[in-house]
Amino acid sequence: MGVRLMVVDDHRLLAEALASALKLRGHRVLAAAAPSAGAADLVVSRAPEVCLLGTASPAEPGVFDPVVQIKKERPQVAVVVLGPVPSPRGIAAAFAAGASGYVRHDERIEGVERAMMKARAGEAAVAPQLLQGAFAELLNPAAQPDDEGARLLRMLTPREVEVLVRVAEGEDTRLIAAGMGIAPSTARTHVQRVLMKLGVGSRLEAAALAARTGLLDRAASRRIASPAPQSPSLQPPSPKPPASAP
Repeated sequence: MGVRLMVVDDHRLLAEALASALKLRGHRVLAAAAPSAGAADLVVSRAPEVCLLGTASPAEPGVFDPVVQIKKERPQVAVVVLGPVPSPRGIAAAFAAGASGYVRHDERIEGVERAMMKARAGEAAVAPQLLQGAFAELLNPAAQPDDEGARLLRMLTPREVEVLVRVAEGEDTRLIAAGMGIAPSTARTHVQRVLMKLGVGSRLEAAALAARTGLLDRAASRRIASPAPQSPSLQPPSPKPPASAP
């Protein structure tokens, strides 16, 4: 028994080609539409058994909003997403929105047809290879590059960042204290804390580490983005009242 369905895709040519192929296989296509921005209203008005919803960017925010609306207003409609090989987050987002299946764009027509039948029957329609790939990536995520400069910067307080910048500029404890308006003993304490947090044994090592990891550039950006509060403008002294005549 054929499926009563709709095909919606931003690319009208793809939507119409898929619709024609499914008609030849005995399915009743209510509409082949584009763009998918108006998909939800169209599907709600036609009430098919299955909606094939094409998307080129499953990771884009809001791309599955039509699915949410369709399932809210026509919960009996099974939505099968047609898209590229997504990340595990993309598959999860589709199913979280209420989709019944996810099929790759390069799937054969027989695969699309099987997904439609499974979705109409209330089953999850997703290729085993996609699930295997998703589980593999979730269990063994690709290593992300370690942004050491950002990590080190998060360890330091704003005052310690300023101390590190001054150390890198070659200032000694006396100059650091004078520039920051603090006691030399306080400046020395800040320097020791910076060295300890960075895991280095000298000011020279701290300056080299900061330069190598880009920490100094980030620190400068932070200082520009968060300028020190300006002191209130000085008001001219009020004129003294004239002295009274003796």
